[in-house]
Amino acid sequence: MQQPSTIAPFDGFGLGLRRTHYEDFLESDVPVDFVEVISENYMIDGGRQLRILDQVREKHPVILHGVSMSIGSAGGLDPDHLAKLKRLERRVDPLWVSDHLCWTRTSAHNSHDLLPMPLTEEALTAVCANIDRAQNELGRAMLFENPSSYLTFPEDELSEWQFLSEMAQRTGCYLLLDVNNIYVSARNHGFSQDEYLAGLPLDRVRQIHLAGHDPATDGRPVIIDTHDRAVVDGVWDLYAKATAMLPQPVATMIERDEDIPPLPELLAELDRARGIASEALVPA
Repeated sequence: MQQPSTIAPFDGFGLGLRRTHYEDFLESDVPVDFVEVISENYMIDGGRQLRILDQVREKHPVILHGVSMSIGSAGGLDPDHLAKLKRLERRVDPLWVSDHLCWTRTSAHNSHDLLPMPLTEEALTAVCANIDRAQNELGRAMLFENPSSYLTFPEDELSEWQFLSEMAQRTGCYLLLDVNNIYVSARNHGFSQDEYLAGLPLDRVRQIHLAGHDPATDGRPVIIDTHDRAVVDGVWDLYAKATAMLPQPVATMIERDEDIPPLPELLAELDRARGIASEALVPA
């Protein structure tokens, strides 16, 4: 396989571009360093959304973040999906392209959910083959995000951080670290958040997602990741640990997928992230 390109670190703070805030981004100078869009929403032939993305791209660098590549599919990747993603990537010239470590479909059905991977050598081999194909098709290295999960498989042979580490080493891909997802999965499965961070190849991290989950589930056996709330204190604390451990600057983003608040609320959270990241740079 062709060696994928390298992705230089990018020290910036951004937001996910959502329809609720289209006019804000078009009519004013929003104080962000980049925006991230859901790739599948723009993998279309034309229309208003693409025109708006073109206009926003004139002001801000764009990251393409996918939810349907299904990098864990045993049957390989969907060539139509790859072709549409490549066309969008050529149009946007993004900072980078990312997706999730998960599977979403079989040959006959698309669940539209980020389903967990069995953490086995067999699954790792399939994932790496799919990543190689995607990176070769796009002609660039990609980022892959750790998902929230609610179950494990009795066949598991690796921890999630071991799986991610091997995946990055074998394919040359990079990592998108969702700190909320680490928090949720650690609580659900009883592993150590600190051990998770320490076990990752942190030099391969290029982006961090910060999001909120339903705090009402914090006291229950399973925490539900909703990405529709403000970031909780425990996730902020974990973000502070992660930024202090990272050997290079990364792009940090506030991610809200439902119940989108007015833009000033998200910008206030982004300012809090800036402050935490700045403190991590101060020598002890």
